[in-house]
Amino acid sequence: MDVRLDGRVAIITGASKGLGLAMATEFAASGAHVAILARNPDGLAEAKASASKTAQGRVETFQCDVSKAADIEKTFADVIATFGKVDILINNAGQSRAMPSDQITDDIWQEDLDLKLFAAVRLTRLVWPGMKERKWGRIINVLNSGAKAPRANGAPTAVSRAAGMALMKVLSNEGAPHGILVNGMLVGVIVSDQIARRYNAERPNMTLDEYLNDAINTAKVTLGQSLL
Repeated sequence: MDVRLDGRVAIITGASKGLGLAMATEFAASGAHVAILARNPDGLAEAKASASKTAQGRVETFQCDVSKAADIEKTFADVIATFGKVDILINNAGQSRAMPSDQITDDIWQEDLDLKLFAAVRLTRLVWPGMKERKWGRIINVLNSGAKAPRANGAPTAVSRAAGMALMKVLSNEGAPHGILVNGMLVGVIVSDQIARRYNAERPNMTLDEYLNDAINTAKVTLGQSLL
């Protein structure tokens, strides 16, 4: 199916690699102008080059730590100065942080919520007036299956993702009368840079394929238990 986004402007956070970069590449190939946001400047030039290969829209990069309100406000102003508007917002930035709950400090909780929940709240608040005025907007919050089926030792990620899912439901009801469609995308286990880094850090006595299969099977069991 050929979906055209000619003339639309999209912000995609956490888009210098992995799923975010894949989305940026597809959006640009569909004619959208894409603002790639990431906090690490090292990968931004490479991401722009990669997404531009098949782009039919303009691709620009912006260094931004979306866990910081000041960074978000400055970057949003820069995006508006560059493109004039924002039609599409993809809240993709995040990390899969999980540990026993009694080991999660207040600082860790706050860092996770700032990155995964408040970043989406703050960016949505900025793009919302323009979308509402134009009677058109699309917002997607990239979550994971833990938002619906949290596992033991799955916090703080499962909690912040569940809050993100509730946020999307609230916004979808508020946005629909104004032509703003809001959705959450709950991803499962995918071969991402994050998964590869976790595998390398843990150095389990198994291959990467075995590690992925183990993660998939664990997710299936958790989901099945949540449906009982």
